[in-house]
Amino acid sequence: RMKNYTLKRNAMRVIYHLFTFSFACVMIYPLVWMIMGSFKDTTEIFRHAEHLFPQKFHLGNYIKGWKGFANVSFTVFFKNSLIISGLATVGAVCSSAVIAYGFARCKFRGKGIWFSAMLVSMMLPFQIIMIPQYILFNQMGWVGTYLPLIVPHFFGQGFFIFLNIQFIKGIPKDLDEVAKIDGCSIYGIFTKIILPLIKPSIVTSAIFSFMWRWDDFMSSLIFLNNPLQYPVAYALKLFADPTAGSDWGAMFAMATISLAPIFIIFLTMQRYLVEGIASTGIKG
Repeated sequence: RMKNYTLKRNAMRVIYHLFTFSFACVMIYPLVWMIMGSFKDTTEIFRHAEHLFPQKFHLGNYIKGWKGFANVSFTVFFKNSLIISGLATVGAVCSSAVIAYGFARCKFRGKGIWFSAMLVSMMLPFQIIMIPQYILFNQMGWVGTYLPLIVPHFFGQGFFIFLNIQFIKGIPKDLDEVAKIDGCSIYGIFTKIILPLIKPSIVTSAIFSFMWRWDDFMSSLIFLNNPLQYPVAYALKLFADPTAGSDWGAMFAMATISLAPIFIIFLTMQRYLVEGIASTGIKG
């Protein structure tokens, strides 16, 4: 009976791993197809779309794609994306941590109303607020600059605030009391006690913020009008021209390169990302 149970358990493990592997192959196939397509001619991409590997590897797509268009190379587009994503991430992470500390530890009038407003902001899709935002930023003279893409993130992001709140609530308040006895102010408690203990939450917020800003196409489409200011997400779209022949090979090549920062961040920060999502505070 024990032998039959062991065989059954091993069979279930094999079935589980086969199913997981098959599902992973289905999910990753479009990405692999795009990467392989970056080494194909445009004609081969569509004539032999059923073939995953190219008949002959062409590196010319990467050279041609990096040259960009309108005398603007992808060096400029990558630099723009790094500026926008980096500054917006710093603003979102820092401001969200401060606001979360206020909600989790401080008492002030209207706290419930402001917290409810923060939760509502998480539920509103960007399509609802993009027109009021454009009108506001246009009146402020910000349209055509990076300010609409960066400055709003210095006032907190609902998801990151909520994530940090859950971590801070898991930290015993006794640590705050001990710090007060030692002479720490409310700001000292935040910088010396809270911040070091919510490191997984901070890193998780930074990863998600950078990924979202790096892939943000709609905001740059609305607020930017100069090719020298375009980020990578917007520049990739300009390879597809419905009125003329689109260079799909070059677009796939640049799309492949644009994934590199995301892969590097995920691989180097994976431990913090998993810990930040799975945990809700320090464990006792």
